[in-house]
Amino acid sequence: MSDAYGRAGVDLDAAGRAVGLIRDLAREATRQEVVEGVGGFAGLFRISEDRLLAAATDGVGTKLDVALAAGRLDTIGVDLVAMCADDVVCTGAEPLFFLDYVATGRLVPEDVAAIVSGVADGCRRAGCALLGGETAEHPGTMRPEELDLAGFCVGVVDERSMLGPHRVREGDVLIGLASTGLHANGYSLVRKALLEDGGYRLDDVLPRLGRSMGDELLEPTAIYTPLVLDLARDGVIHAAAHVTGGGLVENVPRVMPAGHHADIDWRSWPAPAVFDLVAEASGAGDEELRRTFNLGVGMVLVAPAERTAEVISRADAGGFASFQIGRVTRA
Repeated sequence: MSDAYGRAGVDLDAAGRAVGLIRDLAREATRQEVVEGVGGFAGLFRISEDRLLAAATDGVGTKLDVALAAGRLDTIGVDLVAMCADDVVCTGAEPLFFLDYVATGRLVPEDVAAIVSGVADGCRRAGCALLGGETAEHPGTMRPEELDLAGFCVGVVDERSMLGPHRVREGDVLIGLASTGLHANGYSLVRKALLEDGGYRLDDVLPRLGRSMGDELLEPTAIYTPLVLDLARDGVIHAAAHVTGGGLVENVPRVMPAGHHADIDWRSWPAPAVFDLVAEASGAGDEELRRTFNLGVGMVLVAPAERTAEVISRADAGGFASFQIGRVTRA
């Protein structure tokens, strides 16, 4: 199997081991209110007999380097919100508020304002408040032009209406919501394959993409939160899986109950052209691509078979193309 992602400097196996070690440490720093800790799409913390807080944190990875190279920082904040809020809503929780952290080698107020304008836009799309944040200047430890971002989102859910593996049944249908392209994962491989080895420039206009490379790589991550929340509140879906690092291969199984399997038909939706471009430039095979990218599906909803048409109709009304991509079967 090709190890294009490894050659780009990313060790997925090491990341998996790190999560395991962190999970063990977190068990030693807990409280009785913790319902779910490290490992889920969001941590869950009981605040009353039947209500839970859901919290998630994330960054945008090396997509930020592409934004810096293009001199376009006004959309990367949307990605930051999406990576967190779309994780929180996988529990059925309504995102309440968001906080951001920006670290830089030299503080340029206009750059920070551009980033936070994207964060504010993302919060509006997700329906949550931008409650606060922190901007840190690190001269001497970061180069003047360097930036890094992190985001934190907190939501609330009624325990009786929570989404998750406990509700998934054999025969449930897997419905994929179309991504807006790469979202914010796999960019170490993308940058090496397309911008370094492939020699593409950000201002190159590619007929296959129908726009410039920069526009394609900086397309903001879709925010599915309002749609998923509405479907969850109406009892239409059983679970939701946000397709980020690890792709469909690693994220969809996170909402499968023991003894069940997500049987995905990989030919059931059209993958955006950018993924073919990355595959050709990197030499990555199907298995590696499936483990690295969303391949055109940014969120997977698990629904009873009889609600499939309703989910697809409501996704379409919400502005998202959707596809029936498989079923839940016995493992």
